[in-house]
Amino acid sequence: MNFQGLVALIKTDLKKLIREPANLFLMLLFPAVLTLGFGIVFADPELGMDMNLLVPGLIPYAIIFIIMTIAQAFTAERQEGLLRRMNTTPMTAGEFMGSRIISNMLIAILQVVIVFVMAVLIGFRPNSGVGGIFLALPIAALFSLSSVGLGLITATVSKTPEAATGISFVFILPQMFFGTFIPLTPTTRQIAMFMPSYYVLDALTLIFGGDWTNASIFLDVGVISIVSVAIVAIGIMLYKKYGNV
Repeated sequence: MNFQGLVALIKTDLKKLIREPANLFLMLLFPAVLTLGFGIVFADPELGMDMNLLVPGLIPYAIIFIIMTIAQAFTAERQEGLLRRMNTTPMTAGEFMGSRIISNMLIAILQVVIVFVMAVLIGFRPNSGVGGIFLALPIAALFSLSSVGLGLITATVSKTPEAATGISFVFILPQMFFGTFIPLTPTTRQIAMFMPSYYVLDALTLIFGGDWTNASIFLDVGVISIVSVAIVAIGIMLYKKYGNV
């Protein structure tokens, strides 16, 4: 794999983010607006949704929307013939996929920083201190892999970017309801355990709560790693076989 070519592709992907207002809002401004909105309106201890409960859920909530942007991007590029033209260049499929994976991992890390900073500005005081964010960053990056994979699966079955937007919610909504800031009951927790976002939520709740040495964190990270790598591998395989036509 050409390292310089991979770096160039990552830079191109990040520049596209800046040049597309919709993607820029969804990936970077949306987490900030979401944190401010929920922090001001819903962070009421009487409602059982203080900042210590909200912030760990806002992070996976922001990252799962990578599913939509990946699905839209790959569907649009296939529709425009960009992926076929790529085959006539020295760029390999590994470099192309690798650049998308790495650029979205960087975006996920940036989203964590944005949510954390905005939350601190409106009163969030994690028991982990600032150090907790350094544990949250790699967890968010790992979780972004599953979103990339689900985005590729969505792009595989979508004919147009508009269709990709709608179909992506098949993967977004379950994780939104069963693994973000929405309180879980004993019944819904059983469903949530099938969602990758649930394990991110559980790990971040423990980390920001100051319980860094809890064995559950290592279990959560293990599940996130295995599931995310498996999903992105399946997504790449399906898209290369059925979607890139």
